[in-house]
Amino acid sequence: MQTIETPHGPARVHLQEVAEPRAALVLGHGAGGGVESPDLKGAAAAAHGAGLTVALVEQPYRVAGRRSPAPANQLDAAWESVVEGLAFDVPLIAGGRSSGARVACRTAAATGAAAVLCLAFPVHPPGRPEKSRLDELDGVTVPVLVVQGERDPFGLPPAAPNRTVVQVPGTHALRSASTVEETVSAWLLSITM
Repeated sequence: MQTIETPHGPARVHLQEVAEPRAALVLGHGAGGGVESPDLKGAAAAAHGAGLTVALVEQPYRVAGRRSPAPANQLDAAWESVVEGLAFDVPLIAGGRSSGARVACRTAAATGAAAVLCLAFPVHPPGRPEKSRLDELDGVTVPVLVVQGERDPFGLPPAAPNRTVVQVPGTHALRSASTVEETVSAWLLSITM
């Protein structure tokens, strides 16, 4: 584990390195959770199995012990600082679950991400489809995989050019690490070969 200073306090990175990585997957957590969620564990296992270095990033507000997320501009600035601090010399795949997926999408161009992995992307607040966040997904120009629970109250994004959407059993929690691992494995192999 390492600490990287950001403009909004220290972030913590749990690094899982491989000897000769073909790429690096950097994942952020959801708004109220940490990097130990089942879906992040499944995605990390898939990446490690595909020969990628994995970095699980705890945002500064979580490191400071707060449960409520920082504003989007602070999350994005901290994320960009972490990615810059990691300085991987292989292609970067950015991603995360829920709020972390939003951050990865909003900063994909700034971080030079070659692809984006979204676990449980919150298309809109539950019951509020008029508050759509689809523009954050639509703004990503590199390949995107969205793994979404088929009963997610935060909505289901449509497939689009450069965007694959895979529905899996469950809700927003994506509790099956093995289902996420299997889904992400196939996608990673298709984009990193």
